[in-house]
Amino acid sequence: MTTPFAIWRCLLNALIGICVLAYLASASAVQITDDRGNVITLARAPLRIVSLLPSLTETVCALGQCARLVGVDRYSNYPASVTKLPIVGGGLDPNIEGIVALKPDLVLAATSSRSADRLRSLGMTVVALEPKTHADVRRVIHTLGQLLEVADADKVWRDIDAALNAASKSLRPNAVGLRVYFEVSQAPHAAGETSFIGETLVRLGARNIVPASMGPFPKLNPEFIVRADPDVIMVGDGTFIGMESRPGWPAMRAIKAHRVCVFSAEQGDKLVRPGPRMAEGARAMAQCLASNAP
Repeated sequence: MTTPFAIWRCLLNALIGICVLAYLASASAVQITDDRGNVITLARAPLRIVSLLPSLTETVCALGQCARLVGVDRYSNYPASVTKLPIVGGGLDPNIEGIVALKPDLVLAATSSRSADRLRSLGMTVVALEPKTHADVRRVIHTLGQLLEVADADKVWRDIDAALNAASKSLRPNAVGLRVYFEVSQAPHAAGETSFIGETLVRLGARNIVPASMGPFPKLNPEFIVRADPDVIMVGDGTFIGMESRPGWPAMRAIKAHRVCVFSAEQGDKLVRPGPRMAEGARAMAQCLASNAP
């Protein structure tokens, strides 16, 4: 005959079992808020990731989780191992069918990606992250560390920050205070004070000719650049072509004194991607300033 005590003990054991299962489920679940304000909850850390932004690809790898990537956008080229992965188009023109075929449990995309809603409608879990400032880079590293359950992911940022400080301290006083124009495209679009590139220039002691009031990457009137007459120009090798013959430019001090730093495509990737290799970009900028100091 079952006694009331036996029934009570059975119910108690059952309740304890339910609580344990609930705790284990919650302990393994991962929840973050992405840059679009979406709250994403995953039952467990993702094992199959498609990345549609090079800076996010590089961050996943910097966190030691390259093996989880199963597909990348056409511009992701670092580290070399990711070039062997299936390419699923670009951030603005992704191959939706190709992404679905890879069966990812997470898709990383920029906030500007127009494919996020389409992917979600197909059952994909999409996290939108797009770093634009140094603070954003730190936050994105932390967020991806949470998603991937990486212990002390913030060490990646601390290493970047320390290397940025080292690049700044490497400069002699005569290289500080130079007025810089950093061109990111031939439109011309420039890196303003509020961009992550502009923030790096500030840390190096340079003065950006493009003020914060104009936004992070404004399209400029070419006459504005001529009037600003920068001490040093920084530009990618593809964008440099024809620069010296632009109207009014031959009279600019940077052009006349040949104080133009032309970065290779490889250097350009480090400079224009807000991610783990920012410090390498900072070192390239520091070398440019040092070599063009009066």
